[in-house]
Amino acid sequence: MTELIEPSGHRRAARGVAGQPGTVQRVPILMYHEVSSEPVSANRLAAAPDHFARQLEYLRASGFQALTAAGLVATIKSGTRLPAKPVVLTFDDGTADFYEVALPLLTEYGFTGTLFATSGWMSRASGRPGCRKVPPGMLSFDQLRAVAAAGIEVAGHTVCHPQLDQLPADLLRKELADSKKELEDQLGRQVHGVAYPFGYSSRLVRAQAARTGYEYGCAVSNRLASAASDQFALPRLTISRSTRLSAFARTVAARRLPLGFAGYRMLTLGWSAVRRAHWAP
Repeated sequence: MTELIEPSGHRRAARGVAGQPGTVQRVPILMYHEVSSEPVSANRLAAAPDHFARQLEYLRASGFQALTAAGLVATIKSGTRLPAKPVVLTFDDGTADFYEVALPLLTEYGFTGTLFATSGWMSRASGRPGCRKVPPGMLSFDQLRAVAAAGIEVAGHTVCHPQLDQLPADLLRKELADSKKELEDQLGRQVHGVAYPFGYSSRLVRAQAARTGYEYGCAVSNRLASAASDQFALPRLTISRSTRLSAFARTVAARRLPLGFAGYRMLTLGWSAVRRAHWAP
């Protein structure tokens, strides 16, 4: 039977997603950033609205059912059955195009998702004190409340989007706790999860996320998720500006991933080695 390692380091047997031991269903958790024809950054991850619409159209026509990240974790933890074709749509940072472009398309095609919001960036967009450096075009808290009211899960993405694994313990606690509290105060509802900026985490970061009260954490990893995944290091799959519909279809099929994801993983491993060397004492 597969074992699931919790942030405490304790091991427990993982039940299959169908509620029976040994039945492991793989789930694509997709990671988006901006959905805009004129992104506020030069980010190659920004998806064009027409591409995003075609991806949603494909998911609907193919019988996929979208879950929030919190919904996926709750289903796996309860041992109940997942949909036959599950998919999780996640969006990082909280740029205003989510409210203006992505949300209307999600509503049109009947899908939900999870938005990981950088609270300090939204504070500045709302005319409140926030981070010193804020990208242009961020959601305001009024828009964020409308997003949550539309059935989208809003989760945390820290206060100012730092590399969490490089922070001292006190700043790590503050980034995780202050973001959660600000979002909960603004939304009037619980924030269940967090996505680590840049996908960077460590055992200490994941343990602190659990102690802060988060129920799950999302990394990147560019692998498929399953009931065997660490709930505080859920792997996601990068959807970029260059993702073609054929590659998208192979990705959500949750079998053999397109070769491009192997390239993403190699880049991640290489950059991790560089970062470890840079920060080594």
